[in-house]
Amino acid sequence: MSDKKLWAGRFSEPTDAFVEAFTASVEFDQRLAPYDIQGSIAHATMLARQGILSETERDAIIGGLLRILARIDAGEFAWSVALEDVHMNIESALTDDIGIAGKKLHTGRSRNDQVATDVRLWLRAELIDIRIALRRLQRALLDLAEREADTIMPGFTHLQTAQPITFGHHMMAWFEMLERDHGRLVDCAVRVNVMPLGAAALAGTSYPIDRDFAARELAFDRPAENSLDAVSDRDFAIEFAAAASILMMHLSRMSEELIIWSSAQFGFVTLSDSFCTGSSIMPQKKNPDVPELIRGKSGRVFGHLMALLTLMKSQPLAYNKDNQEDKEPLFDTVDNVKGSLKVFADMVPAITCHRDAMRAAALKGFATATDLADYLVRKGTPFRDAHEVVGRAVAHCVQQSCDLADLSLQDLQRFSPTIDADVFDFLTLEGSVAARNHVGGTAPSQVRAAVARARERID
Repeated sequence: MSDKKLWAGRFSEPTDAFVEAFTASVEFDQRLAPYDIQGSIAHATMLARQGILSETERDAIIGGLLRILARIDAGEFAWSVALEDVHMNIESALTDDIGIAGKKLHTGRSRNDQVATDVRLWLRAELIDIRIALRRLQRALLDLAEREADTIMPGFTHLQTAQPITFGHHMMAWFEMLERDHGRLVDCAVRVNVMPLGAAALAGTSYPIDRDFAARELAFDRPAENSLDAVSDRDFAIEFAAAASILMMHLSRMSEELIIWSSAQFGFVTLSDSFCTGSSIMPQKKNPDVPELIRGKSGRVFGHLMALLTLMKSQPLAYNKDNQEDKEPLFDTVDNVKGSLKVFADMVPAITCHRDAMRAAALKGFATATDLADYLVRKGTPFRDAHEVVGRAVAHCVQQSCDLADLSLQDLQRFSPTIDADVFDFLTLEGSVAARNHVGGTAPSQVRAAVARARERID
């Protein structure tokens, strides 16, 4: 394959060797090769349909491109930094293979609309894979939520015990976070699926091309309306990075809770050994490395979002060389999101819940205090007065180192004479959880119903 620049006619001196390496992108953009070839086949098909290429030239081009793709898939294609990028490497190889017809493929297009089309084709496919991986994690959470629908644990605000909930209810909160992420990815895919091809360098082309036909060939919803915008737009990449950042933020929050819950201080869950590592010096250690690493990777993805925003913030229309820097952040974002989703989905089914430890923790911190206040309200006490009554009862329990449920009826009646023997039905953990018997509530029956509705939504 010749290393001669396909644009060399204008230049009288060769490119500086360092500049050649500094400006090349082929080391990372070669992953776009299948999509570059897909786009080129559609372009050649359209050119022949419009009479710009002969059918013989079209067939030679398509045959040559398919042979190149086979070499790439087999690891037998020699990539050249001197040819800068994936597009020029493939075009040069095509010309070497089929001769002058290969030089006609670029008629009516530019690398500007070509790369924009390739990236959209690639990201469209990756979005499908990411959504499949996300659904797999959601299904794992639903199975865990159903399994632990009756497992009582403390719910927290400010990381302080607030009210009793169930572990299954908590897992359904994670599910809902991810469901919003899925919706954002679906919405992002709509704006990804717009075709830049035919915009050429920036102003379109004087050849009688058919962009609607090319869009149909590539399964795009439509061609981009404006040629300037088509080649310079990277909003779709930024939007994906934003959606990916929110998704990684959610995985990081989930990871943080698993890290806390698996600590000796909490002891709520045990993670499988397959997702943990040990210490080189402390033989007793079992470190939750997978959730810790996902927590760390969230910052990496956030950085890529900021990099893409910064990349685009000062660019005049239309295409600029800066845009070459969009690919590595975008590629790395996809790789880390897919990896994080896969390992999380593998890890969730192997979580062991320690129900006794969760229940013991829920008995601390006066988790049923709100239930006592609600009980008084149902007896006719204004809520603010009930709040004060329960506050005084809690202060007494703090002094006595006991829980509200440990107080006798006589003790409780010292704080409010309206309290009757039935109060203990509401001061138990089971009674507190079961009392939230409405859509979105903690009652185990509601958790199971939420799981069933969720399965219908995602299947």
